[in-house]
Amino acid sequence: MRLRNKPWAKDYITEQAHIVESDPAAWKGSWQEKFPSEQPLYVEVGSGKGRFVNELAQQNPQVNVIGIEMSESVIVSGVEKAVEEAKSNLILLQEDVNYLTDFFEKGEIDRLYINFTDPWPKNRHAKRRLTHEGFLQKYEEVIKREAEIHFKTDNQGLFEYSLESLTSYGFQLQNVSLNLHESGMKNNIMTEYEEKFFRKGMRIYRLEARLHHNE
Repeated sequence: MRLRNKPWAKDYITEQAHIVESDPAAWKGSWQEKFPSEQPLYVEVGSGKGRFVNELAQQNPQVNVIGIEMSESVIVSGVEKAVEEAKSNLILLQEDVNYLTDFFEKGEIDRLYINFTDPWPKNRHAKRRLTHEGFLQKYEEVIKREAEIHFKTDNQGLFEYSLESLTSYGFQLQNVSLNLHESGMKNNIMTEYEEKFFRKGMRIYRLEARLHHNE
């Protein structure tokens, strides 16, 4: 899908410095100081247009939320939502997830979300998948010992790949759903893509993963 260029986005994002942190590396290990209250820190990688992180922050004032999205023309939609709803427990980062460990200290994140990421279906692009071993290594470094990773996708191939990748790495899976919207799960927050796929009658796959540590 070709992204629509928004020439005004850069200036708009810069003006919202209270929402979009321009120097995340400077806050590595001290993100709680950026929020009004010290609370569990939830992070979504690849937050797209920001519907999920905005609703997550709104429905859960008892947690602090950070959304990471690299594309300027995409993240600006999430910034607009945050401005309209004025949530103090939400920060957005216009950054590349590849540099996650530059922004967060070891064990700083309480929960990580991966929603409807690009499946990169060709084998030669496997390292770009956000559930590839290379990314799992980064997640292991920044999440707390008992933290969970929550993953959703409409892509069966990516889901099957992720099941294997996560279990091979040592994650224990729970609440695995092959058809989320028929599972009876409550309090599910939909992303823009999820609503689109759901309206088309497509299956949504979901899992939760917790890293198993050998004592």
